[in-house]
Amino acid sequence: MSPERSIDRRKFLTLAGSTAATVTVAGCGGGGDGAQTTEPGDGADGGDGDGGDGGDGTDDGDGDTEQTEPDDGGGGDVSGTLVYARGDHPENYDPQQTTSGEVAKVTNQVFDTLIQFAPGSGGQLEDALATDYSLDGTTATLELREGVTFHNGEEFTASDFKATYQRFTQSDYDYYLGDENRSGYGPFTLGNWIESVDDSEDYSLTIELQQQYAPFLRNLAMFAAAVLSKAQIEEMGASGDDQVSLGTQPVGTGPFAFDQLDNPNSRIRLTANEEFWGDGPNVANVVFKTIQENSTRVQDVINGDSHVTDNLDSDGFQRADSSGSATLLRKNGINVGYMAFNMARREEFRDRRVRRAVSHAVNTEAIVDQIYQGFATQADQPLPPDVLGHNDDLEPYPQDKDQAQSLLEEAGYGDGFEFELATFSNPRGYNPSPIQTANQVKSDLEDIGLSVNINQFSTFSPYLDYTDQGRHDACFLGWYTDNADPDNFLYVLLDPKVSMDAVPDGQDWVSFDTEGYSTLNVSAWANTDYMEIVREAQQTYDEGERESMYVEANRIAHDEAPWVFVDYAETLRAINEAVVEDSYTVSSVGGPYLNTVEIQ
Repeated sequence: MSPERSIDRRKFLTLAGSTAATVTVAGCGGGGDGAQTTEPGDGADGGDGDGGDGGDGTDDGDGDTEQTEPDDGGGGDVSGTLVYARGDHPENYDPQQTTSGEVAKVTNQVFDTLIQFAPGSGGQLEDALATDYSLDGTTATLELREGVTFHNGEEFTASDFKATYQRFTQSDYDYYLGDENRSGYGPFTLGNWIESVDDSEDYSLTIELQQQYAPFLRNLAMFAAAVLSKAQIEEMGASGDDQVSLGTQPVGTGPFAFDQLDNPNSRIRLTANEEFWGDGPNVANVVFKTIQENSTRVQDVINGDSHVTDNLDSDGFQRADSSGSATLLRKNGINVGYMAFNMARREEFRDRRVRRAVSHAVNTEAIVDQIYQGFATQADQPLPPDVLGHNDDLEPYPQDKDQAQSLLEEAGYGDGFEFELATFSNPRGYNPSPIQTANQVKSDLEDIGLSVNINQFSTFSPYLDYTDQGRHDACFLGWYTDNADPDNFLYVLLDPKVSMDAVPDGQDWVSFDTEGYSTLNVSAWANTDYMEIVREAQQTYDEGERESMYVEANRIAHDEAPWVFVDYAETLRAINEAVVEDSYTVSSVGGPYLNTVEIQ
């Protein structure tokens, strides 16, 4: 471990620029579900990460969703309404109850965080509700912005953050959200690290950590760390189910206030917060509307009925790019798409030779070049390029079916075996054509004697429930960064978060019911060499030392192959010509930043 050092605000901003190298624009996630970011990580989508950003995408069988025109609240100018088309309509918008990037797209307009990611950057931090911040050893100190009010009229103070933290992580707090209700972000964002929060001064916070934790200031910028109103938390009532309803009437300090949750029509309307402390907003209303069929959603932007959409498949981005009324915006993403082996469920996958055999058999080059049509690149490790610790010496597994067959025979599975591959249906940024991808994997593996049964889910939330419970043999997932830090990939997705002592000698996996287990690790992989490295790296403030550790951690993950590493995808957005040029900023972490958008 490196000696204890401090990171002040100016130094941390400098580190941010080198932790995530400049992301180039070639032409926004996310997500947890996270991160997500992202736009957030879904996990969540993994994250969805999702993360994450990314349409959770629901397919009701006939493709389209009935739509109604937005109500501008009685006489409002429709030019003042920004319409964001997306693929799914969650019904709960509590940032502490979700890993979904679809939720984060909305909550990032309603809530603020103490620190935020600069729009369009690769993860550079900037002021938000805090105007100054530093991390010194195990102590984080933040000076808060004065004069900020919540949408309910309450003044923002340090006590709001403390109540937010307690609701998310402290089971002895009167208004605790509850283990069964809170998302998996609670522990790894705040709960595992914070020892205490001092809110004795209205505009100053002192946060004491349990250990040195390098990504902590970045975690404060994640969508799951959005600051809630203490007054609203207390108005919601006692812990557990009483707190769940906050997600249908969220109150924040953000540029837009929550106005209408129209579940029958799969729409949400937000209204401008005229008291917002930052830039904008520049439109009177934002409407999020759901169009489940990807091609229809893209056409909606081309027609001008929507202004922005995301989660484009290859056909969609080509149509947007070639239209005369829409623009395709592209940016290198900070994400990874993968196929995970569930070692807790399938004995065959506990043998590294089997995992490497599958990795050699699957033609990831064909997936990214032909199915994804070149807006993604082959992955070779869990950490995407442009993030500190990416190992440039690694290469994607080349397709080599003879080598794959040889490895299966060495492992005692020369006659093959049968397993389930779970997949979602609608496009996500890191996997825009999940069914085609699943069929490619099935075909490739049949050539080496493996029989794949595709288990297709039409909606994403039940899919995440299924994988969280470890019911899959193998599954597709992905992750949009939440904070552009390597820890957000390597620790969050592949460290099981259990005690080292809980991993039996000679075993590199644990069961999903192990105490402390994080279900974001859908492979059940528990390699103690890897775990030791990433846990030491997160406590190290020296950037050079961290980089070396993560380079080695990526090498271990590549060689041990708990996933088939599929792709790193670009972030793509289709924008209608009515959006004023340069007023919408595509970001690979944070956002979407709708407060600055103007409409002609």
